[in-house]
Amino acid sequence: MPEKKRALILAGGMGTRLQPYTFFVPKPMLPLADKPLLEHLILWLKRNGVADVVISVSYLRHMIEDYFEDGERWGINVEYARSDSPLGISGQILSAKNQLDSTFYMLYGDSVFDFDLRPMMAFHLKSKSSLTMGLMRYAEKMRYGVIERNEKTGEVLAWQEKPEVTSLINVGCYVSEPTLFDYIPKPKMYGFDNVVRDMIGAKEKVVSYVIEGKEFLDIGDEKSYKKAYDFYMTKLGKIL
Repeated sequence: MPEKKRALILAGGMGTRLQPYTFFVPKPMLPLADKPLLEHLILWLKRNGVADVVISVSYLRHMIEDYFEDGERWGINVEYARSDSPLGISGQILSAKNQLDSTFYMLYGDSVFDFDLRPMMAFHLKSKSSLTMGLMRYAEKMRYGVIERNEKTGEVLAWQEKPEVTSLINVGCYVSEPTLFDYIPKPKMYGFDNVVRDMIGAKEKVVSYVIEGKEFLDIGDEKSYKKAYDFYMTKLGKIL
């Protein structure tokens, strides 16, 4: 296991789905109760034994850099991987290539987590994989009745009224080897899902780690941001 655990946080996106909030504030710096989203994420990493954090920045990057500086206030080392223009998740990852030469955690900068991260690292190392994807179980009740039919005759075979659909979802938390950088083309937009498919096609070992009994907060749009904000305000109220 690496002597020092390192993490890459992808915080360079423009947060277009949260405009106008993100016109003047990058999404990872939006407040959740008494702290920016990104600070909650960094404190969680520290609790999980991470000593070094690389933050991939682009849009309004000075706000992130001015706030966290070198990380001394939090007792960790913070570095920055900078790009002049947002190039999606893959581009943000590639910008940190020269700063990560051993196993590292990788996190999206618009989600917050509350689970023990260390078993995921142990699982990754034991499996000898190139990339481990963190998954969680997700269930959602559909708004409509679902009809099964014979496609040839149109005969109705079954009717499920507003069924619950369950699946495993990607939560944007990974453990990776530097091999990952070899599969990201530059300089162009290239979806990270394509990168993972390319790795699988090249016979790189990509495994999954299911996080049980927890949920994560994904700050994707105004509705999810309000939900996360209210959750942290409730927690803050209990502390006060």
